[in-house]
Amino acid sequence: MSTAFLFPGQGSQYVGMGVALYRASAEARLFCDKADAQLGYALTRLCFEGPEAELNLTAFTQPALFVVATAMWQTLKASLPQPAFVAGHSLGEFVALVASGALDFADGLRLVAERGRLMARAGEGAPGGMAVLLGATLEAAEALCAAAATASGQPVVVANDNCPGQVVISGALAALEAATALAPSHNVRRIQRLPISVAPHSVLMSDAQTAFTHLLAAAPLRAPQVPVVLNATAAPATDPDEIRQALLRQLISPVRWRESMLWMAAQGVDHFVEIGPKDVLTGMARRTLPDARAEAVEKMAFFA
Repeated sequence: MSTAFLFPGQGSQYVGMGVALYRASAEARLFCDKADAQLGYALTRLCFEGPEAELNLTAFTQPALFVVATAMWQTLKASLPQPAFVAGHSLGEFVALVASGALDFADGLRLVAERGRLMARAGEGAPGGMAVLLGATLEAAEALCAAAATASGQPVVVANDNCPGQVVISGALAALEAATALAPSHNVRRIQRLPISVAPHSVLMSDAQTAFTHLLAAAPLRAPQVPVVLNATAAPATDPDEIRQALLRQLISPVRWRESMLWMAAQGVDHFVEIGPKDVLTGMARRTLPDARAEAVEKMAFFA
């Protein structure tokens, strides 16, 4: 059996995440306390107590998920099988880089906190959002985006190709409204807006990408000890400069998650372990690869 670790992204957060781990593990407490000290505010308290509206703000969600998922990985890694690959969904890619040995925790936290801040600022200048298309193929989603962009004169694109029957689109508010109206005529069974006020993985993040370029250039990335399957390419990379370019592309290009899962399965991976809050990626894995074993560490007894 060959194993891959998966790390979730924005949308997996909830008030109370990580609290059982914090109480049970001195190692997890050390990670959380280090994060609070580095950031200069009580991120841990926000994770544990909320308020939910504040935790759901992009600038806080991203470092919160990074810290909780990294603490879970650090606490459990000795009891888990050695992975053949690691992969992270959107911001989860930074946790994957820490788990692979390519990035130190403090440097990763610095990058993620600034990424969240820059994305939030870009959203203020170019308001947008996301919507999930249920029962839609990738081709139908791309056709719907093209039609909605033409009808509204505003950008909207495929942001996440998650799994069969689930594609997420991202773009300007007017374009999302047009997509909602046009969905029935483009073989989309259902379209549902997501509670997010920015448009990740779209051209509306161009300003964030430009500002993030300088931070990534200075980040001390190393060659990973475990190959990281990247969102932007659905393929692994070990060269630090190639990883930097993929992290930049990821801000304005789709998360090719379904393709990434299929690629890992083609390399012999048949066991996927999701490390982070909830079990969103576990569900996606089961829909993409029904014969594979997929499990989420948060469902293990340790976290009860």
